[in-house]
Amino acid sequence: MSERKPIGVPFETWIDRQIREAEERGEFDDLPGAGKPLPGIDRPLDEMWWIKQKIESEGLSMPLPPTLALRKEAEQALAEARDARSETEARQIVEDINHKIREAIRTGLSGPPLNLMPFDVDQIVSEWRRRR
Repeated sequence: MSERKPIGVPFETWIDRQIREAEERGEFDDLPGAGKPLPGIDRPLDEMWWIKQKIESEGLSMPLPPTLALRKEAEQALAEARDARSETEARQIVEDINHKIREAIRTGLSGPPLNLMPFDVDQIVSEWRRRR
């Protein structure tokens, strides 16, 4: 029994021809990333992947919701207070962030729950003294 072959003439589209000719000219040789796994292939599916990739590639950042921004600012303030040059400076840093925390609690901020209370200034200053 003989195999049946499709009847007709092989058809190459204009695009197929452009690709074939580019391959023959070596235009696809040495492409960056060629032969390497796709970046992020092991990450879970995320509908916003392309936005996150663009933000990362452009070196941009998305603003945090106000409650998260205040939490981050509070962490930075504690680190600054611990590294302050004087007891007065440490006290002022903690008092400034406490003012912001109290204002946020009083007025409310958008975003996830704040889960933050004012810091004990005397305790942080005491820790500062022990480190000196």
